[in-house]
Amino acid sequence: MKALPDRAKDYVTRVLRAPGDVDARAWNELLARSGGSPFMRHEYLAALHESGSATADTGWDAHFLTLWHGDELQAACALYFKDHSYGEYVFDWAWANAYEQHGVRYYPKGLTAVPFTPVPGPRLLARDGAARAALVAEVLTLCRRNKLSSFHLLFGNEDDIAACAAHGLMLRHTVQFHWTNAGWTDFDAFLASLAQEKRKKIRQERRKVAEAGVTFRALEGKAIATTDWDFFYRCYERTYLEHGNAPYLTRDFFRRMAATMPENWLLFVAERNGKRIASSLIGIADGVAYGRYWGALERVDSLHFEACYYQPLAWCIANGYRSFEGGAQGEHKMARALLPVKTSSAHWLAHPAFADAVEKFLAREGKGVESYLQHLQERTPFRRED
Repeated sequence: MKALPDRAKDYVTRVLRAPGDVDARAWNELLARSGGSPFMRHEYLAALHESGSATADTGWDAHFLTLWHGDELQAACALYFKDHSYGEYVFDWAWANAYEQHGVRYYPKGLTAVPFTPVPGPRLLARDGAARAALVAEVLTLCRRNKLSSFHLLFGNEDDIAACAAHGLMLRHTVQFHWTNAGWTDFDAFLASLAQEKRKKIRQERRKVAEAGVTFRALEGKAIATTDWDFFYRCYERTYLEHGNAPYLTRDFFRRMAATMPENWLLFVAERNGKRIASSLIGIADGVAYGRYWGALERVDSLHFEACYYQPLAWCIANGYRSFEGGAQGEHKMARALLPVKTSSAHWLAHPAFADAVEKFLAREGKGVESYLQHLQERTPFRRED
């Protein structure tokens, strides 16, 4: 492990047990310096905690690690002690099973991530590189002190991953699918850029929804009324329950989002015969849209694609948004012109033998991911110029 800069010796470390214990203005200022993300805002993390969605009772035991020079916050991260691996989207269940099979404890583990939110962005908030390096070192110290099996930083940005790699953490890569606006004037112009097969499929899917008599309304920010949020939550909850799971997020979480971050939400409501039947919720910030949650009370062929992709993409084009992130996994998204991008995480395991085994596994997995990316990139949905 690399030695820290001399200045790091002057940092005072404080571990705070809830987002409410962290100064919101100082946190958000660090976030802005670190690249920004609506899902790392103090308001978002506080809503997750205060709504009961991500608390010690649900397996997210918060330890907000902060580094100070006097009264000035220099670096901070949301560190959770986890006794399970739900809500993370970078899967380590096989690692946990291997530990158990060998009679070694895997949980609790340390995690720096946004609960239930696989959106890439800053995780180690810092004023500069020295503060970020010191923060990584303090995270590892805290994990060792509490005898945690491991530490995992998920969906970090380039600065986070570089800082973790410099401290010897192992890197892991996964694939997401994101759409980039090429400056199309409208949805038809976007369709015209696609290969004939993809263009035909999208038109067929949209036609099915239209012929079923379904129309959409888009509601943004404060225009999303309480009754709209209530309807959305019915849809969201039903989708989870249909898959045999309770939803991660409570209704109170979205109530807090409406109160503290209304400008970051866009809601599409599907209607038929004057009755609301489905909805999709999109995060928006700084020219980027994020596909987040959806649900339906009635089944209509291709309604999911219309609500979660075509309506948001048309809105992004009309409003000059530069990209749309479709969330975790989903190779089928390529048919809707969401292209593969590599996302990264960093991992530290305390047990030397398991660390060695995981490092070898990640080397093999990494080659597979690179091969997979290359394969996907050769399958472009766009027209090939002769």
